[in-house]
Amino acid sequence: MENLVTILIVIVVLFFFAGIRIIRPTNRALIERLGKYHHFAPPGFNWIIPGIDKMYKINITEKMINAEPQEIITNDNLNASVDAQVYFKIRSDEESVKNSQYNVNSIEYQIVNLARTTLRNIIGTMTLKSANSERGKINKELHGTLLEETANWGIEIVRTELKEIDPPKDVQETMNKIVKAENEKIAAIDYATATETKADGEKRAEIRRAEGIKQAAILRAEGEAQAIQLVNESAEKYFVGNAQMLRRIQAMETSLKDNSKIVVPTGSDLVNVMGEMGGVIPLKSRSDKDAPPAASVKP
Repeated sequence: MENLVTILIVIVVLFFFAGIRIIRPTNRALIERLGKYHHFAPPGFNWIIPGIDKMYKINITEKMINAEPQEIITNDNLNASVDAQVYFKIRSDEESVKNSQYNVNSIEYQIVNLARTTLRNIIGTMTLKSANSERGKINKELHGTLLEETANWGIEIVRTELKEIDPPKDVQETMNKIVKAENEKIAAIDYATATETKADGEKRAEIRRAEGIKQAAILRAEGEAQAIQLVNESAEKYFVGNAQMLRRIQAMETSLKDNSKIVVPTGSDLVNVMGEMGGVIPLKSRSDKDAPPAASVKP
C-alpha cells in the first residue's frame, strides 16, 4: 500500500513539473485546450495540463523585415530598383495577440508583399526625380497604407523606411555628370565671388590710402600757411615802423660794395644801427656849431 502511495506521489510530482511553463517579459502566450483557445498567459510562471493544453509563445518585441528589391516603372518610363524596410511589433494585450495568430496566416510574408505592392502603386505615379526628392512623402503614404490594411492583425506598424531608389545604370551616369557640372558651376561662382570681394577690398584699401595722403598734404599745407601767417604777423608787428630804415641800410650796403663814402647825420637812428654792425664810426663836423654833426664811413 505504501509503495502505491509513493508511486502516486511521484506521478503527481512529475505531472506537475511537466506542466510548468515560464514566459519571459518579451513574450506572451496563448493556451489552447483540445484545439480550442482557452486562456491568455502573461509573463512569469504558468501551468498547463500536459497532453491536454498546448501553449503558443508569441514574441512582442519590435521586428524589422526587408521588402526585397523590385523593379518599378516610374511615371517617366524609367526602371528604378526600389527597396524598403518595415518595422512592426505585435501589441501585448490579449486581443491583439489572439488576432496576430488567428486573423492572419503569416504576418511577415504578408507585410512584405503588401509593402511591395504599395510601393509600386505610389512610385508608379511619380517621376524618378520626384521619387528621390520626396522620400518622406513615400514613407508616409506607405506607413499609412500598411496601418490601414493591418488594422485587424493585432500588430503596430512602427515606421517604414525607403532604403534605396536606384535608377538604371546609364541614367545614373548621366545624373552624376549633371551633378558634377552643377558642383563645378557653383565652385566657379564661389571663386569669382571671392576674387571680386578681394578686389573690392584692395580697391577700398587704395582709396583709404589715397585719402590718407590727401589729408596729410592738406594738413601740411595748412601748417605751412599758418607758419607764413605767423611770419607775416611778426614782420608787421616788429618791422613795419622800421621799413624806411631798412631801405636806407640796403642803400648803404649797395654803396659800400662800390667803395663809396656815405655821410650820415649824427643824430639819426641809422648811426646806431651801423654802430651795432661794427663797420661804421661816427665823426663830428668842423663846420658851424648849428650844423648837424656827420660821420665818415670808409669801406
